[in-house]
Amino acid sequence: MRFKTLAVASLLAATVAGTAQAQTEIQWWHSMTAVNNEWVNDLAKQFNESQKEYKIIPTFKGTYDESMTASIAAFRAGSAPHILQVFEVGTATMMASKGAIVPVGQVMKDAGEKFDPNAYISAVAGYYTAPNGQMLSFPFNSSTTIFYFNKDAFKAAGLPTDKAPTTWPEVVNAAAKLKAAGHKCPFTTAWQGWTQLESFSAWHNVEYATKSNGLAGLDARLKVNSPLHLRHIENLANMAKQGLFVYKGRGNVPEASFVSGECAMINTSSGFYGNVAKNAKFAYGLAPLPYYQDVPGAPQNTVIGGASLWVMSGKKPAEYKGVAKFFSFISTPEVQSASHKRTGYLPVTTAAYQLTEKSGFYKENPGTDVAVTQMIRKVTDKSRGIRLGNYVQIRAIEDEELEQVWNGKKSPKEALDEIVKRGNEQLERFQKANKG
Repeated sequence: MRFKTLAVASLLAATVAGTAQAQTEIQWWHSMTAVNNEWVNDLAKQFNESQKEYKIIPTFKGTYDESMTASIAAFRAGSAPHILQVFEVGTATMMASKGAIVPVGQVMKDAGEKFDPNAYISAVAGYYTAPNGQMLSFPFNSSTTIFYFNKDAFKAAGLPTDKAPTTWPEVVNAAAKLKAAGHKCPFTTAWQGWTQLESFSAWHNVEYATKSNGLAGLDARLKVNSPLHLRHIENLANMAKQGLFVYKGRGNVPEASFVSGECAMINTSSGFYGNVAKNAKFAYGLAPLPYYQDVPGAPQNTVIGGASLWVMSGKKPAEYKGVAKFFSFISTPEVQSASHKRTGYLPVTTAAYQLTEKSGFYKENPGTDVAVTQMIRKVTDKSRGIRLGNYVQIRAIEDEELEQVWNGKKSPKEALDEIVKRGNEQLERFQKANKG
């Protein structure tokens, strides 16, 4: 009897092992940290529990720059992941990586998965779509730049808490009152190139670069030393001198200073919402970006940020089927809406936006619809988006030059002229490398 029981147990163990082996594993490299890392892991877990054929394995691979570099090395070594999360700055580089990627539209079609690019919010889908109309990558954590403010700090400074400053002169006035009330960091900004040059351009309906900001050709060149850009950086430089604007570092590093209550106002990603909602110990507000009211056409719309998911080439058909199933899963209105509510990233489909609206979420959480309303305005050739080659390097140049302004080592004009000069060298290099 004991022998029989052991035999049955062995058989069961073998069956379980066989089932585990039969699961197709899908490697997913990403750059999400803190609360957004938890979200990514939960999405994978949800999908894995919803079916038994495929297993998504999410792996944090460092910052967006680091994961992109790691994936190029892995691709050359034949060990690239199935799915790679790439920030919007890397889009042109990925599009030019012929042979390294499989267009997401193709992956979905080959797998027999229902896929309608028209179901996606056009400002989001359009950015990741090739000139021939084929969607190249899957919109995942799409964000845009918005304005956050500390209502408790505003109240203490005698400022209205029901409304954020809407123009840049109002931001300066609010910062002065906050400073007078003893606030050491009235205003800061994260992702300074994205918020103060790129989104600023689209929001004011002025070109960031020629050729529709690179969407219409590889021969695009930067235009961020225009009179309006110069006026804005001079304004921020004056704020920095007076202690009204305090520079807190590159990328998303400054966000911690808002969550802690140190800085009272910040321009950053809508995807920062999940962190604020979970960790801020004060009343806060979300609002549209400030603008200069004398600029014709302002405010226009903001451009996409965040990242999309690219499918790497050289994998088996069964693995691509798993990738397609996962993309279908995270596209459902229910999953999309839950992700949007949790993180502040945009709902990438119209159905998910409608479901969120219907649930009463926007009414219960004022300001959470700001990112969507900023993005779904009518776009122009100057505000459709920015897609440039060697964009990662251009962002680094923006950081280097703007830092020289904030610490008083360069004038705003010198820094902006240098961004254009050095940035255009990068664009020329990319154009030459991708002529064919």
